[in-house]
Amino acid sequence: MFDQYIVCGLRARERSGGEVEVRMPYYRGLFLSMVEAVDLVLDGVPVPPGRTTFTVHGNTYTFAEMPGITGDRWEMGERAVLGFDTGEPLAPGEHDVEVSVRLRISYMPVPGGGRDRKRLVAA
Repeated sequence: MFDQYIVCGLRARERSGGEVEVRMPYYRGLFLSMVEAVDLVLDGVPVPPGRTTFTVHGNTYTFAEMPGITGDRWEMGERAVLGFDTGEPLAPGEHDVEVSVRLRISYMPVPGGGRDRKRLVAA
């Protein structure tokens, strides 16, 4: 339902990789422990989850930490930052950015989430 709004922006980091601004594809906020994964494919190449971080409210977490984070939430409409390290600077110009979000929603028998893909210019 909200898939087309997941990917919001792309920024290059000075040294290596960059940041993708993402929104939740669900109509309510969730505790971070219920965010199972935010997977990134950049220019057709999957970025390993171990090379990504998730930042919301100025707090940065690895995805290994997320199952235990019950005191922080990702609210509907709020932009979080998916940081990624590619081992090299992000090339200037357009990039194909695909993000898949998997959510664990207490009253749904199947995982929730969504997927968005956009062509963005790194700021």
